[in-house]
Amino acid sequence: KDACVYESKQTVNGKVPSENGVWERRTTLPAPMFSRNDFSVWGFLKKCIGMELSKITMPIVFNEPLSFLQRITEYMEHTYLIHKACTLSDSIERMQLVAAFAVSAVASQWDRTGKPFNPLLGETFELTRDEEGYHMISEQVSHHPPISAFYSESLNQDFSFHGSIYPKLKLWGKSVEAEPKGTMTLELSKHREAYTWTNPMCCVHNVILGKLWIEQYGTVEIVNHSTGDKCVLNFKPCGMFGKELHRVEGHIQDKSKKKHQVIYGKWTECVYSIEPKVYEVNKKAEKKSGGDSKKHKQVKSVTQRCQAC
Repeated sequence: KDACVYESKQTVNGKVPSENGVWERRTTLPAPMFSRNDFSVWGFLKKCIGMELSKITMPIVFNEPLSFLQRITEYMEHTYLIHKACTLSDSIERMQLVAAFAVSAVASQWDRTGKPFNPLLGETFELTRDEEGYHMISEQVSHHPPISAFYSESLNQDFSFHGSIYPKLKLWGKSVEAEPKGTMTLELSKHREAYTWTNPMCCVHNVILGKLWIEQYGTVEIVNHSTGDKCVLNFKPCGMFGKELHRVEGHIQDKSKKKHQVIYGKWTECVYSIEPKVYEVNKKAEKKSGGDSKKHKQVKSVTQRCQAC
């Protein structure tokens, strides 16, 4: 609602220049989301079932007031995890933080049911966050299919993070499925390491009737190509009764496939790292406790003492 954030300062075309020529950051978007209450979604979507939505002109009511290039910068919201990983000497501990960073990259999609605008071919977006210690630039490198590429690096040259995304969308009756094709690559300069992974599948439910909600599912493998360490994360589908909604579970193994840590939690809240033996003991105790609330609280207290990613 407030396009002009700094009313007390003189603006130029709605922007506020600072002394060094850098525009001050806004705190609100320049336009609100459209309401979908007065729009017949089914009247449009019934013609598109089974088709790839990237080749269809979508009504503007589906969009949020951001371009996909701007949306990509949200991957860097938890950059402090990478900075911390650069300071650690143990490769397994570094993998824990890289795994947490990979999960945090999809966390911003929770309750984000609007579709970003498709950028024009050759369009770029640049962002510098001095307080977070990184610089990022993204570009739309293909129109059909729509492919966006990005490159981010630390201001003190500690790391670089780059990749490309091809969001392939399909409509399946009551839901829209997004397959985020493309590989993410994180390089830690100090340790001479390169990590790669792909994002999980994303599905928006109840696009016709009911409340829209999002789930992420699929397997994500994070590979450290320098040490051979691997983190396998399973984003679980919610199931019929929603018991596994937002849950993510996996493990970290070395090049000899020995498990060192178990990762578990929810991608909308937090993830934890725990030793495999302790995790198995707690899991068996939870099954035995059943409806015993006292035993369940004891198991929960042990779990909360585990190291959080």
